[in-house]
Amino acid sequence: MTEEAVGVGDTILSAKNITKEYPGTRALDNVSFDIEKGKVNVLIGENGAGKSTLMKIIAGIETPTAGSIILDGKEVRFKDTTDARSHGIAIIHQELSLFPNLNVYQNIFMNNEHTRARVVLDNRKHMNEAQKILEQLKYPIKSDTLVRDLRVGQQQMIEIARNLAQENLRILIMDEPTSSLSAQEVEALFDIMRDLLKAGIAIVYISHRLEEIMRIGDNVTIFRNGRLVAHKDLNEIDIPQIIRYMTGKEKGYQRKTGRMDYDNAQDILEVEGLTLPKQGGGYLLKDITFKLKKGEVLGIYGLLGSGRTEIFECLMGLRPEHTGTIKVEGNILNIKDISSQINNGFALVPEDRQREGLVQTLDIGRNISLSVVKRLRKYGFIDLKKEQEAVHRQIQDIRIKVSDRNLPILSLSGGNQQKVVIGKGLLTEPKIFLLDEPSRGIDIGAKTEVFEIVQRMAENGLSTIVISSELNEIIAIADRIIVISNGTLTGEFTGDEITNDNLVLASYRGHHYSG
Repeated sequence: MTEEAVGVGDTILSAKNITKEYPGTRALDNVSFDIEKGKVNVLIGENGAGKSTLMKIIAGIETPTAGSIILDGKEVRFKDTTDARSHGIAIIHQELSLFPNLNVYQNIFMNNEHTRARVVLDNRKHMNEAQKILEQLKYPIKSDTLVRDLRVGQQQMIEIARNLAQENLRILIMDEPTSSLSAQEVEALFDIMRDLLKAGIAIVYISHRLEEIMRIGDNVTIFRNGRLVAHKDLNEIDIPQIIRYMTGKEKGYQRKTGRMDYDNAQDILEVEGLTLPKQGGGYLLKDITFKLKKGEVLGIYGLLGSGRTEIFECLMGLRPEHTGTIKVEGNILNIKDISSQINNGFALVPEDRQREGLVQTLDIGRNISLSVVKRLRKYGFIDLKKEQEAVHRQIQDIRIKVSDRNLPILSLSGGNQQKVVIGKGLLTEPKIFLLDEPSRGIDIGAKTEVFEIVQRMAENGLSTIVISSELNEIIAIADRIIVISNGTLTGEFTGDEITNDNLVLASYRGHHYSG
């Protein structure tokens, strides 16, 4: 494939011949990229292709090994993010960078504070302006709410809001901004983006949701293996072409072949009357009942806030206040805590891999082995030989792309970080594997690999429950799908019953229920 030169339009910033090298790897190879004023400049590529590295350079987080940044016709070198922000450049990170122990308005105005008499923080102004921004986003969160009390999707909206508070905003970089948002929240965000474009602000939009970028984008720049391989107006290209540029080949989700023999398959998990009370009255879950067969992939679909994640929290011992009966292989469980549930054969891949699935201060190998460190002890010390063997086996089995297991976990792409979390769970040799939004923030190639791992696990007899907001993904991977709406089970579908229409209709069916 021949490389195509980036087109030139009404350019506000140009990255010229950017190269970025890390020990043992070249993340960017002589890349030139223009950001056009008043347009959504889409940046796309598989994880590790170099797009996020380029954005970190533009936002002052990283410095290039070679090349230059031209802003308003003049070469600039940003010392840090504060320097970049002073030039009107803001970035919304894929991985959240909020302070959980501070409230919403404090997070929104962090490093952008208003003061009275240049001494005292003007918190009243912070609260009022934060509330205005949230209302602009059509998001009903009180500005004095602690961030730690918000769900991932809500925190994502706060991350967006804090960048909208920047007064001199000229370029807004958005790295997977909708990865945790509901369909309604996405529409509100798109409305805001259109307003920003009218004001002449340039947006750089990184996303793996191809249908989404076709809706909102003006042009697309495609990366592969650290190189720019194409730049197109989005009205000149379709999704199959984008995938070919990204991967060098066609990739997509293959619908699971074969059908479960439900009449003869063994029940591995039985959930009866699962109910979770809500603080202040009502219920987060109300009388949820379902079964999971040995070797089955059960999908759970529902809108954000429907109660999907709460089911996993109950199963993992994180919600001891739940009622109902949970059986594994016919035995009623006395659920005490997460440790006891791991011993009972459960493993969880959480939605937020950065905060809940990985320890960022540990290396790749130790993140993998962390789940079984007690089993690896010998005379009070970790048996390093056994640990190395276990880590090596998981790296090989699920094909984690890593040159050295001793490298920092954050040196891996999002897709390979997710494989580490999966590998950590598989090391516990679970009977029931719970995956909460396993494809969040990873590219189509990595998604395909993750789903291939799930299919392989199922073929080997592992029972899996997958939560996903992506209809095409969950339809492709699941043998059977249950739908949760407003804390109630509103649908169960198998075989030809599994259609977009049936799932969407069921996802809204429970909203008459008020608890």
